[in-house]
Amino acid sequence: MMYKRISALVISSLLFVACGVQPNASKGIEVSIDLTDVDQDMLTVTHNPGKIKTESIKFYIPKTVPGTYDLSDYGQFVQEMVAYDYEGKTMPVVQNDENTWTINNATELDKISYKVNDTYDIDDEGGVFSPAGTNIEEGENYMLNLHGFVGYFEGHQEENHQLKITRPLDFKSASSLQIASRDTIDQKVTDAYMTSRYFGLIDNPIMYGKLSKTTFDIQDMVVELSVYSPNNKYTAEDLKPSMEKMVQAQKSFLGKIDNTPLYSIILYLSDMEKTDATGFGALEHHTSTTVVLPEMMSLEQLEESMTDVVSHEFFHIITPLNLQSEEVHFFDYNTPKMSQHLWLYEGVTEYFANLFQVNQGLITEQEFYDRMAEKIQTSQGFNDEMPMTELSENILSEDYKDQYYNVYLKGALIGMTLDIRLRELSDGDQGILKTLKTLIDKYGKNKPFQDDELISEIVKATYPEIQNYFDTYITGSTPIPYEEFLNKVGLEYIQKQKQTEFFIDGETPFIDVNTKNNKIFFRKAYPLHSTFKELGVKPGDYIKSVNGTEYKLHNVRAMISASFRWNSGDDLTMVVERDGKEIKLEGKVSRPTTTSFEIEAKDVPKDSAAYRLREAWLKS
Repeated sequence: MMYKRISALVISSLLFVACGVQPNASKGIEVSIDLTDVDQDMLTVTHNPGKIKTESIKFYIPKTVPGTYDLSDYGQFVQEMVAYDYEGKTMPVVQNDENTWTINNATELDKISYKVNDTYDIDDEGGVFSPAGTNIEEGENYMLNLHGFVGYFEGHQEENHQLKITRPLDFKSASSLQIASRDTIDQKVTDAYMTSRYFGLIDNPIMYGKLSKTTFDIQDMVVELSVYSPNNKYTAEDLKPSMEKMVQAQKSFLGKIDNTPLYSIILYLSDMEKTDATGFGALEHHTSTTVVLPEMMSLEQLEESMTDVVSHEFFHIITPLNLQSEEVHFFDYNTPKMSQHLWLYEGVTEYFANLFQVNQGLITEQEFYDRMAEKIQTSQGFNDEMPMTELSENILSEDYKDQYYNVYLKGALIGMTLDIRLRELSDGDQGILKTLKTLIDKYGKNKPFQDDELISEIVKATYPEIQNYFDTYITGSTPIPYEEFLNKVGLEYIQKQKQTEFFIDGETPFIDVNTKNNKIFFRKAYPLHSTFKELGVKPGDYIKSVNGTEYKLHNVRAMISASFRWNSGDDLTMVVERDGKEIKLEGKVSRPTTTSFEIEAKDVPKDSAAYRLREAWLKS
C-alpha cells in the first residue's frame, strides 16, 4: 500500500496557493448485501456459513488488512449482530472484543446478520485510511472495501465464498473480481461473485454507483478505469490518456513479470465541501488499486497524483504480491505478525515508481534526481540510525508508528543505493529489478519465503559483497552515505542553506492538521527551519496561537497569510501545546533558512566508468 496521504494542510495550501473467479466451485460460505436497503446510513450483511461442526465458533471482522500497516478495528462499524438457528429463532451472541464475537451451540447455527456503518461520513473516518475505507451514499455511491463489511468464521477462511450484492438496475460496478452470475428482478439486479478463499474478498474491492468507466488494452492486459465524481467534474475518459501512457510505460519497464489479464483502477473523488473521505492516496491489491483523491484538484494536479500513487500500487505486482514472506501470505487479520521487510514491500516499490518514469522518458533525469534529493531531505526528520528491519517488524507498535513514513523515504533510498551497488558489481548488467525477477521465478505468489531467509536469498542471487550492504545499512544502524553511492554514477551530492517561507517550503508545508480535533501541528516528517528552531519549537508541537491570535484548521490560511507580512526583528510569540502542556515561546523574527539537498550530474566523460554505470542504472 502506498500510505501516502495528501494532508489536510496540503489541500488547504492548494486553495491558498493554487483471487480468481471459480464459477464451478461449491458455494461454501454465502454472504449477501442489499444496496437497495439502507437503514440509517447502514447496510445489512448476512452470512450463511453452511453446517458448523463445532459446539462453539468465533466470528471475526478484521482488525487490520494487508497493505495498511495499521490497526483499524473494522469491528467498530458493526452493530446489531444477530444469530439465527435453523428454526429461525435468535441465538445468543457474545462480543469478546471490538472485532470478535462467539456463538455457542454452533451446530444449530443457520446464519448471522449485522448492520455496518461506513467510514467516509464519520469525523476522522474512525482512524481508517480512506482507500481502505467504506462509503454508503444511498442512490449514489458504495465503496465496498469488503474487509469493512464481510467477516470470517474461525477456521473457515480457506473455504469457497460466494458474495451476492443486490443493486439498483442503473448502477455500474467496478472491480477486477468478475461476476459469476447475474439475476434481474424488477428494477433490482443481484450480482454473484465467487472466490476460493476469504482472502479473495479482501483482495477485490468493489465500487458501485453512478460511475464513469473506460478500458484500454496494454500488452494483453485490459485496464479498467472507473471514476466516481460526486459533482461530475471528471470522467474516466478525462484521465484515460495519462493512465494509458503511464501503464504502458510500466509494462515496458517491467517486461514479462505479470500475466494479469485484467487490472482495475478504482478512483473515488472526494467532495471537500461536505463530510467525506480525507485520507488521500491508494491501496494495492493483486489485480486492482483503490484511489481516493480530492475532486477539487485541477486535471493537471489529478493526473500527476494519479501517476504517482497508481504507479506505486501497480509496482506492488513485484512485491509483496508476487514475492512475499509467510507473514504476508498467511496474513492474520486479527493478530497480525509483521514482516521484517517493509523496506522492500513499500520502499523499493516507491523507488520503482520513480525510476520507471525516468527510464521510460516520462520525467527528465534531473527531475528524478530532484525527487531523490527531496526524499533524502525529508528522511532527515526521522531516526536515521534505526535499522529498517526493526522498524518493519514493529510497525504496529506505538513506539515505532511515528517512523512509518520513512519507509517511503529511506526505503526508496535503500532501493536506489542497493540498485547502484548491484550495477557496480555486475558491470551494469544486474540491478534490483533483475534480482527480484530471479526470486519471483523461484518463489512466486503461491510460495512464500521465510522472513529470516530473504537477505541470504538476495545474496545468493547476486554477489557475496551485498551481504555487507545489508549488515551495514538495513539490519545495521549506519546511515547511508548518499554522497559515496551517487559518486559511483557520476552525480554530485550537494548540501546548502536556502531561504524558505515560514510555514511552507515551496509546495511542502512544515505544518499539518489533526483531523480529529482540527489542531495545527508541526510535522515530524519534515525538518524545521532556522527561525522556529531558534524560537524553541519542537516537531509535533500543536500551535495554539501566534502573536495572540488563536489558529485551527478553519483559519490556517489566515495564519500563513499573516506570516508573509513578518519582518526580520519583529517580536514573535507562539503558544504551543507539547505533551499536554501549554508552552509560551518568545523570540524575534529572522529570515528562515533550511538545509537543501540537491543532486546534480557531474561533467564526466562518456567513456568513463561512472557515466556507463549511470546509463545502465537509469536506462537499461
